[in-house]
Amino acid sequence: MGRRFAALALAAAAACCSKSEVNRGGAGADSVPAKPAFTLFALAEVRGQIGPCGCTSDPLGDISRTAKLVAEARAAGPVIVVDAGSLLYSQSPLPAALVPEETLKASLLAKIYQQDLKVSALGLGPADLARGLGAVELPREVANLRDTSLAVAPLRVETVGGTVVGTFGVIAPGAVKDLPIDDPVAAGKRAVSELRDRHARVVVALVQASSKKDAVQLVRDIGGIDFAVAGLGQSAPEPDRVEIEPTKIGDTWLVIPANRGQVVSRIDVYLRGSGGAFADAIGAGAAVARGAEIDHQLADLDAQLAKFARDPSADPKFLAQKQAERAQLAATRDKLKAQPLEPPARGSFFTLDQVRIAKTLACDVAVQDEVKHYDLAAGEANVTAASAQAVPPPAKGQASYVGMDKCGDCHQAAVDFWKKTVHAQAWQTLVDRGQQFDYECINCHVTGWDQPGGTNLAHTDNLRDVQCETCHGPASIHVAKGGDERPFAVRRAPPDDLCASQCHTHEHSDTFQHDAYLRDIVGAGHGEALRKKLGDGPTGHELRTAALDKAGRTLGAGCTR
Repeated sequence: MGRRFAALALAAAAACCSKSEVNRGGAGADSVPAKPAFTLFALAEVRGQIGPCGCTSDPLGDISRTAKLVAEARAAGPVIVVDAGSLLYSQSPLPAALVPEETLKASLLAKIYQQDLKVSALGLGPADLARGLGAVELPREVANLRDTSLAVAPLRVETVGGTVVGTFGVIAPGAVKDLPIDDPVAAGKRAVSELRDRHARVVVALVQASSKKDAVQLVRDIGGIDFAVAGLGQSAPEPDRVEIEPTKIGDTWLVIPANRGQVVSRIDVYLRGSGGAFADAIGAGAAVARGAEIDHQLADLDAQLAKFARDPSADPKFLAQKQAERAQLAATRDKLKAQPLEPPARGSFFTLDQVRIAKTLACDVAVQDEVKHYDLAAGEANVTAASAQAVPPPAKGQASYVGMDKCGDCHQAAVDFWKKTVHAQAWQTLVDRGQQFDYECINCHVTGWDQPGGTNLAHTDNLRDVQCETCHGPASIHVAKGGDERPFAVRRAPPDDLCASQCHTHEHSDTFQHDAYLRDIVGAGHGEALRKKLGDGPTGHELRTAALDKAGRTLGAGCTR
């Protein structure tokens, strides 16, 4: 996850050892504080994510788990929470059908941010503006916003555990389309100057930019910032792309959380002396992440060494070099586990932990209950709105959807096989989670979604589950003609990219592999010849089972999903 060690494992190990030697210092080194002066939690690009999707092996992004994480830290010491923006909505602009659901969700997030997370400063991003500036919930910190129709928060200075912390927000040109802004560099410089005049020991900037490159340039041009948290719009990283180390820009450290609340950045700040720049230290959380990186490299090296051991022509010197690389990497990993905190000899420092909001983390039960109440209210609002919208009929001469029972009239063996697949349980999985009326879920759990003669949220009728017509197309003409295979009937085989482009995307199906998943849905009575052609190999069920085992089957304390 995040920044990888250097391609050469030996160089990576040497770099880590070198940092240790410098940081440890010698006689006269400053004492290490027993605990942080305060902890900074940073989020960005949450985009309306309030609860985990049940589709992936380790569904991330859950406001109740984030709330519990923050609450536990508050019980241990002073905490400040900030968010760089793009909090409220999953997309912008919003399709009309999503307005009731997304409006309720935005209000819920605003409530949780105020009452539970107690967010001190909140920036502004494109995903906040789906319903216009006038509908943006919560005051926002934007030092260079020209439009006055938004509730702009004043520059914030607060004392966190005895440390004065100042925050401000700034938007780079082009980061939020059509938003009137002034020069962000000039506005940022003024904000930093004012915050320092108000005795801020630590200055935190909330930056909205279109790319990391733009964020880095803006932070460098402003100067005087201690920590910058960046929201990057559509460039915001997925969890496996989050950088586990902060980016140093002069004396500023830039941190980028993952989108949709999947990775929350935790910065533990240790103060020594009255001022000066901060140094990056290896903390316990970062040590675990870096140790995992080394474990991956060790596994690769072991595979190479095993291959060389079977090759009598392998160069002994090259083999010895690889063995030395492995020994040094293993020593580095063991050192991280034994003594993860490596502060500098002198001056203030911090540790960064990019916390994955995994299902094994505990939940804040009260917040989780609020999310469940939202699910019910949003479902009712969605059904009410959709009930007035009939499913449009197909154009003249085009087929509509008829449902599984009609298919069974002639293809009972195929239907019997289908009943044993996970596709036959697609609707029930939503019912079990109370999400059968959630627009983010339902489209992949019914047949003919939003198609002429198909389904909408209030009209699923006999098309629940992933039925035959999802892959083979609407079958009314095929049925009416007694199985005629002429044009406008059905297709025998769907396009190869159908699954990956519609529902089995990486975001919702992290273990998907076309042939492996196909092995699960073809067989006796349904594509038996194709199943033989696919031959032996992993099945989708096996891939998902292995991923679930790796992620951990147990939910965190207080969690129901």
